[in-house]
Amino acid sequence: MNIYRSLDEFKALERPVVTLGTFDGVHFGHRKIIQRLLEVAKSINGETVVLTFFPHPRMILHPEANHPKMINTLDEKIDLLKKAGVQHLIIIPFTRDFSNLNSSEFIEDILVKKIGTKKLVIGYDHRFGKDREGSFEHLKMYGPQYGFEVEEIPEQDVNDVAVSSTKIREALLKGNVKVADQFLGYNFILSGKVVKGDQIGRTLGFPTANLFVEESYKLIPADGIYAVNVHIEDDVFGGMLYIGNRPTINGMTHNIEVNIFNFDQDIYNQTITLEFIDYLRGDEKFDGLKELTAQLKQDEVNARKILYGN
Repeated sequence: MNIYRSLDEFKALERPVVTLGTFDGVHFGHRKIIQRLLEVAKSINGETVVLTFFPHPRMILHPEANHPKMINTLDEKIDLLKKAGVQHLIIIPFTRDFSNLNSSEFIEDILVKKIGTKKLVIGYDHRFGKDREGSFEHLKMYGPQYGFEVEEIPEQDVNDVAVSSTKIREALLKGNVKVADQFLGYNFILSGKVVKGDQIGRTLGFPTANLFVEESYKLIPADGIYAVNVHIEDDVFGGMLYIGNRPTINGMTHNIEVNIFNFDQDIYNQTITLEFIDYLRGDEKFDGLKELTAQLKQDEVNARKILYGN
């Protein structure tokens, strides 16, 4: 996949078939759009182009607001779009100036002059341009004038519930990773650098790798214990993840730490990736470290049963 960090880097193609959007999650519904994009491109011997934006528009337009966090970091989104088979990815730096383009300017200056769109495939009820004024109807109106066709993908459902990034975020914030993973079509992931902790877990017999997540806009699921797969370079290990404030020891910080099964290597300063498999329980305050240790032993049994079936 060719990646362009601005429109100026993009070189004109003969028959570009284009879709656009933020694609947070690159979820089941998004991949329906991409699958159709691939089919259309094949039918006209064209090339697929995804146009996306970073940062997310609401971070720029309303920085003071308490925005929902993103399901994917930019790097995760790039990787998912690549795996989906996209040939060209244009990442437009979203700025206030860019946000002032109205729908007709967006169509003429970007879709037509910069990209040379031959066919546009968009998701259900997609909006674009200043104040989100642009719609499918705008595109149909301008298409004949500029020589491109437009196709809208109907709203996609999973188990009679419309797939959306909002529903996925809500599920993750409740710890419902099974539901989120079903909507995503893959297991939710979280990556971070392993940093020094206070090593309390080690004294309890459960040493943990403490994660620092650099991207402040990345969604962190609900506090609690999870069964996870831990990706370290090319290897994968099972583990149980803790997210929370460690109330039993009156913790003052929000921690993300994972106990990796059958693992004793030094991985400080390495970036590892956690793949969420299931939610075990919520965060709890125990009467003391003895009670906490007993619960951790049971958590390990439960996590291993989920991950390995024994």
